[in-house]
Amino acid sequence: MIRRVPDARVAATVAALVLAHAACSPQQPTASRPVSDGDWPAYGRDAGGAKYSPLAQINRDNVAQLQVAWTWETGEAPIPGPMAPIRGQTVRPGNFEATPVAYDGVLYLTTPYNRVVALDGATGQPHWEYDPRTVEWGQPPNGTGFVHRGVALWEGPDERRIFLNTRWRLIAIDAETGEPIETFGHKGEIDLTEKLLWPTNRLHYTQTSPPVVFEDLLIIGNGVWDGFVYPRDPPGNIQAFDVRTGELAWSFNLIPQPGEPGNETWEDGSWDYTGHTNAWAPMVVDEERGLLFAGIGTPSNDYYGGHRIGDNLYAESLVALDARTGTRQWHYQTVRHGLWDFDLPGAPVLMTLNVDDRTVDAVAVAGKTGFVYTFERETGEPVWPIEERPVPASDVPGERAAATQPFPTRPPAFAAQGFTADDLIDLTPALRREAEALTAGFRFGPLFEPPSMEGTFAMPGILGGGNWGGAAFDPESGFLFVKSSEEPSLLKIGPADPETTVGDYAIDRSSFRTLRVAGNVPISKPPWGTVTAIDIHAGEIVWQEPVGERPEIRENPALAGVALPPRLGVVGPPGPFVTAGGLVFLTGGSDVLYAFDKASGDVLWEGRLPAQGYANPMTFQASDGRQLVVIATGGPDGGTLVAFGLP
Repeated sequence: MIRRVPDARVAATVAALVLAHAACSPQQPTASRPVSDGDWPAYGRDAGGAKYSPLAQINRDNVAQLQVAWTWETGEAPIPGPMAPIRGQTVRPGNFEATPVAYDGVLYLTTPYNRVVALDGATGQPHWEYDPRTVEWGQPPNGTGFVHRGVALWEGPDERRIFLNTRWRLIAIDAETGEPIETFGHKGEIDLTEKLLWPTNRLHYTQTSPPVVFEDLLIIGNGVWDGFVYPRDPPGNIQAFDVRTGELAWSFNLIPQPGEPGNETWEDGSWDYTGHTNAWAPMVVDEERGLLFAGIGTPSNDYYGGHRIGDNLYAESLVALDARTGTRQWHYQTVRHGLWDFDLPGAPVLMTLNVDDRTVDAVAVAGKTGFVYTFERETGEPVWPIEERPVPASDVPGERAAATQPFPTRPPAFAAQGFTADDLIDLTPALRREAEALTAGFRFGPLFEPPSMEGTFAMPGILGGGNWGGAAFDPESGFLFVKSSEEPSLLKIGPADPETTVGDYAIDRSSFRTLRVAGNVPISKPPWGTVTAIDIHAGEIVWQEPVGERPEIRENPALAGVALPPRLGVVGPPGPFVTAGGLVFLTGGSDVLYAFDKASGDVLWEGRLPAQGYANPMTFQASDGRQLVVIATGGPDGGTLVAFGLP
């Protein structure tokens, strides 16, 4: 469904919007234009996902002057009624998590309800919007409400297309008009489940990360709710489609079938019925070599693997594929037989390193484990040694945890790993006693301590470590910046429902939570969220700072009179971007947008947001010449896109 502006939610008067549209409507391209410094044409800005902008109009010297330039409201709200798939449930927007792409002065983005909007970058006024009516299929089964993180942009000699992946649909949209391109697939769209590994319930198939564009191919993975554990639940396939016709070019099975390398790592025929193992995170491409890099998630039943004994390739692996053919070039499995939901959740990052006086074209990925894994792009050889170390065994009936796991020797972990009684909060003796009582009877242990019947604390927790916000790379300093969450998760195994679950056991979701003391204080010591700068040439941490504030905790009466650090840090997946102006921008999941000095880690500016900023920010140059920094905020109560600029 196309909704042409003017629209009452975004315009004061019809006349004003008509004039704005006439003045600011994007021009129809006659030939592909080169990417300029002011563009942000892909989710990670460049095909390699560096999230680095060469703009420097906003810099260390003037960033303190940033102020709101414009805002735009999504106008979305919960929808009660018959569209909800479960009685009494409400269709609702989740967090507004989009990172816009910017091209030729126009922003293209998705809302939580998967609408696509084209905005004039200088004013925030909309040119057009396209509504795929995804909400009419009911609430997605993901526990978060509707979320979506962005679109892909492709430009040919005489046209520009925007691609939206919404649940099981891939839709091609004319970037000039906002209309579906009817020569693509069937009247502008294709069914992403049509040629998967096995027949799939389309309502259980989800999308959050935008596709990847390489030459005339559109490459895409998928999402699926962790709670689905039935036989042949949605499988993980990476698929490539022709950008003009929608024809399938290739598909790669992330659960290897008989005759494919890795099939033997799925014992007792588990390759035939185990789902997930999906590429739900953003992917990147080495355009010169034609290599696609994808981080892969955990197989179904994220926390119990008695029904899928073996290492389970390509789960929790970094996979390198020939982007033109889908042929595997190499892979590295960062977690064997995953039991902790330690997906590779963020986009890999391409970079050129100087390591021990040799030049290395590398790919690095930040894991939920708290490690950065770094490899030579062509061969998959680790840049620094990765050691196989013994890890604890599982005593859950039927389970067989891997005997060893990979531990990178460089760089050091950017997140806390393992959880012991010494890590319990100790800001006051009373909080410490409450934390000790609350955790009595549960297991503590190191990284890779398996889930247990009595309950095990996993640190990092299920949000990481790193998450979908990914890392940002600064080619000037050689620093890699990554956000981490710092709270443990309790992983308790219980009997499974035989009518809905493969295997005898599953996570006990009644205890699937983060424990709190004094009402809202985490059981672990602060900070609860950090941003870390890593000199990736040397494999060393340069600085680490808390990111995000927790006013509800700071104001807790149990902490009255306690000297607290300036920032307590927040748990949240959103990541950073970095600029030639010497700045790192991120929220970390808080309601403040921070500008850190990329060299020192000092906070140079804090921008208060109208709501939580649960998205990766970006920057671009508007048609009026200003550099703007943009962040999506809010969620179930309505989303707001906020642009900051100099006066």
